[in-house]
Amino acid sequence: MGAHTFYTRAKGTDAESAFRSAVKDAQYHHGHGGYTGTIAEKTSFTQIPDDEVGDVEPQEYANQLIDEQDPRIDSKWGPAGCIHVEDDVYLFFGWARA
Repeated sequence: MGAHTFYTRAKGTDAESAFRSAVKDAQYHHGHGGYTGTIAEKTSFTQIPDDEVGDVEPQEYANQLIDEQDPRIDSKWGPAGCIHVEDDVYLFFGWARA
């Protein structure tokens, strides 16, 4: 099996609640069987600091981290990346088993 990149926006009072919501939603839409190529495959995430992202658009910065094979998010078995977008919105991204 391979891996696919994914990008998922989710709302929550904090990153943890947004992550749990995103995973549940992906499992509902793509199943619990594994190898969906979505955030449903993830059990954890790594928060990218706001000051690191700076003024760069979140999706663009996520693409940059994926392209540069940033070790924090460069594994289909490891954590998803997480960027705080605004207020209660978070962008989760990375590689997932597919």
